[in-house]
Amino acid sequence: MISQIEILTILRDAVSVVLMTAAPMLGAALVIGVIVSIFQATTQINEQTLAFVPKIIGILCALLIFGGWIISKLSNFTQELYSMINVMLR
Repeated sequence: MISQIEILTILRDAVSVVLMTAAPMLGAALVIGVIVSIFQATTQINEQTLAFVPKIIGILCALLIFGGWIISKLSNFTQELYSMINVMLR
């Protein structure tokens, strides 16, 4: 039977993998959002849809750049989980 410590370790690892794999896209969206907001404030353009296209392009670029790293992180975590199945069932 799996102990509480092992469950918490798996959950902690899962949360850290999710945060690490989402960070490049969230960071790109944050930086682009701030730049667009500064642009809107200086030009006094109050169009809400102006930020969508640059954010989508930035997120897709971040996904293209960091996609291989994200897949390797997720596959390593999945392999670790599969290798722990024997330990969990005992």
